[in-house]
Amino acid sequence: MDVKRDILWRVYLSYLIVVAICIAILGKAFYIQQIQGSYWRGLSDSLHQRIISIPAERGTIYSEDGQMLSTNMPRFDILIDFRVAPLHEKNGKLFREKIDTLCDSLSYLFKDKTPQQYKEELTKAYEANEGNHELKKKIDYRQYLTISKFPLFKLGRYTSGMIAIEKNTRLNPYENIGYRTIGLARDENKVGLESSYDTVLGGQNGRQLVRAIAGGVTVPVQEGEFVVSPETGKDIVSNIDVFIQQVTEKALMKMMIENAAQTGVAMVMEVKTGKIKAIANLGKVGEGKYAEDLNYSTRVTEPGSTFKLVTLLTALEQGVKLDDKINLEGGTWSYGGRPVKDAEQHGMHETTVLHAFEESSNVGMAKLAVGHFVPNPQVYYKQLSKLRLDSTSGIDLQGEGRPQITRPGDKVWAATTLPWMGFGYAVAIAPIQTLTLYNSIANNGIMMRPYLVNAIKEEGKVIKSIGPKAYSWAVASPNTINALHTALEGVCTNGTGKKLFANSLYKVAGKTGTALVANGTKGYSESVFQSSFVGYFPAENPQYTIAVIIINHPHAANHFGASVAGPVWKEIADRLYSTYIQNRMEVATSFHLKDSQLFNYALPKSSFKSIVKNIPIPFRDSTLNNDWIQVQGAGSNMKATPQVISDTTMPNIVGMKLQDAIWLCEKKGLLVRCTGKGKVVSQSIAQGQLIARGQQIQIQLN
Repeated sequence: MDVKRDILWRVYLSYLIVVAICIAILGKAFYIQQIQGSYWRGLSDSLHQRIISIPAERGTIYSEDGQMLSTNMPRFDILIDFRVAPLHEKNGKLFREKIDTLCDSLSYLFKDKTPQQYKEELTKAYEANEGNHELKKKIDYRQYLTISKFPLFKLGRYTSGMIAIEKNTRLNPYENIGYRTIGLARDENKVGLESSYDTVLGGQNGRQLVRAIAGGVTVPVQEGEFVVSPETGKDIVSNIDVFIQQVTEKALMKMMIENAAQTGVAMVMEVKTGKIKAIANLGKVGEGKYAEDLNYSTRVTEPGSTFKLVTLLTALEQGVKLDDKINLEGGTWSYGGRPVKDAEQHGMHETTVLHAFEESSNVGMAKLAVGHFVPNPQVYYKQLSKLRLDSTSGIDLQGEGRPQITRPGDKVWAATTLPWMGFGYAVAIAPIQTLTLYNSIANNGIMMRPYLVNAIKEEGKVIKSIGPKAYSWAVASPNTINALHTALEGVCTNGTGKKLFANSLYKVAGKTGTALVANGTKGYSESVFQSSFVGYFPAENPQYTIAVIIINHPHAANHFGASVAGPVWKEIADRLYSTYIQNRMEVATSFHLKDSQLFNYALPKSSFKSIVKNIPIPFRDSTLNNDWIQVQGAGSNMKATPQVISDTTMPNIVGMKLQDAIWLCEKKGLLVRCTGKGKVVSQSIAQGQLIARGQQIQIQLN
């Protein structure tokens, strides 16, 4: 009896303990759910929600004529959340009704899978109830607009489960044109203008509250709502001319391939302003393959004979005359125990300073240095400072190297240093600095700062203009500048550039250069030569200064400045002359002709009929039913002839008003640039020449 009572007591006690525990659990559950529910739900949300940085839309880089050189293009990643309730209602009726037409549409748009393959993929993801099924990545805006109208997807995100995540990709519409100058902002290693103007282009990043879903993907909690809205970057307008850039790159590339060169740079500067219109940088990246791998325009190198301009300038400032006599010693001269040799053993002895410069004599320039600067080196170094050859050019590109100038007292200073500097050795400067130097001579002694950006815009409005800046109004005396003009023109008519410019339509002033340079760690033993030509044109009224510097392969047979860099220079100059300069010169010489004596107009025939209806003018009409006509004559004689307008060839727009010419050209997809006022007197694309949309045409008005 006592045993039974003892057992029952223990059973009842255990039962009561279990009941108490159950009551405690239920009570705690009620407390957590009802009393602390909001706290724990908020904590859960905080683990799945966070604030992320939203990159601001980057500003656009434009050419001077308004063409986009680097801009943002939206790209979209398309995901599908198959967990949304409408897809599973009524046993998935909506999904099963729309899946076939959706897959047909996807297959037709992307052409990468059959409709059946799409259906199998999406059905499998649907049945697995995937929360972030990746459908497509990096589709463009047009594809996004199309896909958002597809069956099922057009019902919206919360019904179809389609999620579009927008990402901006930096693109260059002209592909890799001017890559090292314009740059691309695809990663943290920005280059060119993208780097120099990063803070201007970059804007201000925003912040947005997002929710994490499966697979680490985040989606906005509220679409379009930001904690801090991103601020779009500003646009910059560069001085780059797309036509000149393309011409420069093409000419340089052709010679690089032809001569199997290692590196090359070609630059075009506007004389009066210092605007850089084009920079092409090419480096060898494979057998016969070249790319804009580094900015060679700002990397210092021994300039060679183009530096002889500095020696001649300084000597002229010290009283030397171009017709002074100098002995070239037959082409070889010894100084300080070291030989100075001209490129060719010409056998010349006594000649003039001018002729020594025209023939690019190392002996002649070394003798000028010894005779005028060795006794007082500071004279030479003072002139280097005046020419800013001891500092950077100031171009708005990062990474420009400082000139390497050896001075008395330096460890590497020797008795031969100054004479060797006289013909371009024992000194290193960047090509952009050489270009700036020669441009100052073209500009009558006024040294302009080279620059690439002329304006900063915000929402299409100019908020900052960047104009030309003169570093110096007189790098030398007027007499010296005039003498240098004579010397540089003489190089191209009587000296090392004579053959190159023998049949040129315009006068050139410039200097050839051929320098033995070090080939990395292998030094000078591999006979690597740098070929250069720097000059300006037309010599009588300079418009552009061009520099071309090419480093050839070891032991290259063709390595002289006149035969490697010179043809590149001439090809660029020829295109610029025929496109931008020749027409202006022809127009200038014809200003004395008056329209009352000789006239040429082009206009719509309907406009002409209105004129002759109100003003009785006798004329001969052979235009039949043509919409456009050409009216020509002299005095009281007038003739109307038909204007044939083709869709594929360039019409004759000479004689048209600017309004008509622009309308007709833009209708054909041409990009119009014009100078002057009045009616059209010349066009850069000849009548009858084949044309393509996007092609540029230069129009000169009278």
